[in-house]
Amino acid sequence: MTSAFARRMAGAVGQVALGAMLLVAGIAHLTVARQEFLAQVPSWLPLDADFVVVASGVVEICLGLALLAAWRQPLRGITGAVVAAFFVAVFPGNIAQFTEGRDGFGLDTDAARAARLLFQPLLVLWALAATDAVSTLRSLRRRP
Repeated sequence: MTSAFARRMAGAVGQVALGAMLLVAGIAHLTVARQEFLAQVPSWLPLDADFVVVASGVVEICLGLALLAAWRQPLRGITGAVVAAFFVAVFPGNIAQFTEGRDGFGLDTDAARAARLLFQPLLVLWALAATDAVSTLRSLRRRP
């Protein structure tokens, strides 16, 4: 097995896994974990918290479906970049959960909430790596 083939397979597996994870999380936003997700909505956000949970769940479902459907570049890389941007956009919610000491998803100590913060950058890297987003975006910038 060549290393290029192994990289493509790892990317495909990573893309499918991330897409499935987003689908499950999005559905959970709308159903069984709706109350838990409310803990991640910053108190300073001037929007109804339930609306934020529902809207982010719908976005996660859409992004999960996009990851499962987008296999050709440049769409695949663009999708990965959008997913990475989404993970950056929701990071303030994770910070708020930590700074406001809100319990949710078993994160009931400051140490557990702080550890959760460390995983968000990994999600960003996962989205970028699995879809080869950085290379795709570079090649798009070079086009006339």
